[in-house]
Formats: sequence, structure tokens, C-alpha cells
Amino acid sequence: MSTATYTVKGMTCGHCVSSVKEEVGEVAGVTSVEVDLASGLLTVNSDSPVDQGAISAAVEEAGYELVANS
Repeated sequence: MSTATYTVKGMTCGHCVSSVKEEVGEVAGVTSVEVDLASGLLTVNSDSPVDQGAISAAVEEAGYELVANS
């Protein structure tokens, strides 16, 4: 099991959170996604490490920007 955290810029409401969760959840290998609206924190759990580019592309598809990871 692998966990990665990122920061998403531009989310303002619950619909934003849902959009990000839906898009990131469709990335191959992702098993669960948690998004905190207040902090912009995106936590991705997966069976094995997922390429940050794939996560970034999914966030952009939802209409937001991945600004950092830790």
C-alpha cells in the first residue's frame, strides 16, 4: 500500500471536492482518495506508487491545479 499527499489549488466548494475525488479515483492503481476542502490537501492511497503526472493530469481534468506534494 502506498500513500501520497498533494495540495490542490482552486477548490471552493463541495462540488470541487467531488470532481477531484472522481477524476483522481479513476487513475489506474488508486484505491481511495481523500480531499480536504479547507486545506486543499489531497491524499491518494494506491496498491503501488502512482506517477505524480497521472495525478496532476486527473486534477487538471477536474479543473484545478496540483501545486505541491509532500
